[in-house]
Amino acid sequence: MRSTRFWVILFSVLLVTAAAATLIIYWARPAGTIANIYQNGICIFSIDLSAAAEPYSFTVEGKHGENTITVEGGQICISEADCPDQVCVHQGWISNSVIPVVCLPHELVIQIEDSAPGNSVDGVSR
Repeated sequence: MRSTRFWVILFSVLLVTAAAATLIIYWARPAGTIANIYQNGICIFSIDLSAAAEPYSFTVEGKHGENTITVEGGQICISEADCPDQVCVHQGWISNSVIPVVCLPHELVIQIEDSAPGNSVDGVSR
């Protein structure tokens, strides 16, 4: 009987700890994110994704073609492109800075950055 009670208490404590950690991670997210759109290495647009109330799209034209970029609900994607491989379109929506969207034929990069002050260092180097 004692061994069963021990395991029930241990699993209950682990469950409560996991739930608390999940809530802390969820609430500790940054207040807003900025999507910087670069063409030929130059930042041509900066979009505050947390301030985008309504979905919208716009077209970025370059010397090799054009990309249609869509912003919706705190995320961004390249929804249409006239490049031959369509890798940028197939990458889909991004909402964090883990992987940028890159269209190599059009030399276009969408990179998300945290807008909270003092967060210029990534989690690995802290």
